[in-house]
Amino acid sequence: MAATTNPIPSVWARRQREPEQPTLNRAAIVHEAIAMLDADGVEALSMRKLGARLNAGATSLYRHVATKDELMELAVDEVFGEITVPDADSSDWRAAVIATCESFRATTLRHRWLASVLGQAGLAYLGPNLVAVSERLAELFTAIGFPDAPRALDTILSYVIGMSTTEAAWLTTVARSGESEGAFIARLIPAAQEAVAGHELLADSYAAAATGSIADPVATRDAKFAFGLEVILDGLALRLPR
Repeated sequence: MAATTNPIPSVWARRQREPEQPTLNRAAIVHEAIAMLDADGVEALSMRKLGARLNAGATSLYRHVATKDELMELAVDEVFGEITVPDADSSDWRAAVIATCESFRATTLRHRWLASVLGQAGLAYLGPNLVAVSERLAELFTAIGFPDAPRALDTILSYVIGMSTTEAAWLTTVARSGESEGAFIARLIPAAQEAVAGHELLADSYAAAATGSIADPVATRDAKFAFGLEVILDGLALRLPR
């Protein structure tokens, strides 16, 4: 039986072919795919539409990226290159972790499709940018001195990915409304008040949140993210050797 030429179903396991057009290469394809994803989301991306935007036929496109799954692996890895991780020898470990989390969140909010596909993008974790970020995170958390650095890191990433996924979905909904975030929230208030009528604690909580969100929704979201992150860091700090 002849050996298969691509036993692992990942773009990172397949040798890249020589380009047949000087202007058509993997980098150009991924760049255009990310632009489409940022503009219209995962559902709007197709190999046919991407080929049309690149003025390339399907045959030319498939020489560089065999499937949409491979394209998503490449897109995920490309945007992971935007995440910054401070050096592991940082003297202020909390500041270093916060800077990393803020960079991760900012990247996710620039590319709102990212968080929703992290668990579906094939073997994206084999990509060079994602490997580099993972390595730097591992070095940082090991240098901090956590007795179980991988679990500490997983806890932080679970929080950041969870919050960013929710926030990205919310901002996508706002964008589709065609309104500003503050105006969209103001329009939702009557329905929210009606839904929690008779529940005093919820009503008070909704009223306070709505007031701040209308005035400065970005600052409100920033503060919410920062508060949760500080709570987690407080808990992790208790596990550090004294």
